[in-house]
Amino acid sequence: MNSDVNPAPLRQFSILVLHGPNLNLLGQREPEIYGAMTLEKVDQNIQQLAEAQNARVTSIQSNHEGILVDAIQAAFQVHDGLLINPAAYTHTSVALRDAISAIAIPTVEVHLSNIHKREAFRHHSYIAPVAIGQISGFGHRSYLLGLQALIDWLRDRDQQASVS
Repeated sequence: MNSDVNPAPLRQFSILVLHGPNLNLLGQREPEIYGAMTLEKVDQNIQQLAEAQNARVTSIQSNHEGILVDAIQAAFQVHDGLLINPAAYTHTSVALRDAISAIAIPTVEVHLSNIHKREAFRHHSYIAPVAIGQISGFGHRSYLLGLQALIDWLRDRDQQASVS
């Protein structure tokens, strides 16, 4: 193999980032649990990492379950992956779970707090069984860890497919 040949450029992935209810209040709401960073700053950090990884992101925040379901359904054959913080809908929304399952998009679930160290009702996730992974407890960094993991997973999948 000729070492002077440049490797093929990395494929650019399109990632949908969904923020669930009350995340618009980041920086104000219970900073001892959710941190002091605003959602706008979280989205800026996500955008910076995406650009560094040759990915593009579309971010949506909604307090309304149906809007999030519509966004997931619209992601079919448009986005390569989904990074979602379903927030309180994690523990209640069969509709979000079914939408993710229906479009079979690789999904990473993220949470700012460690949901397993909180109230018992927060320990169950309807999203986890239809996600490729879950990251929680790292504050705003949970989003970055989740995005990196999702991009790496997509690259690995593409590489395995090209070898087959």
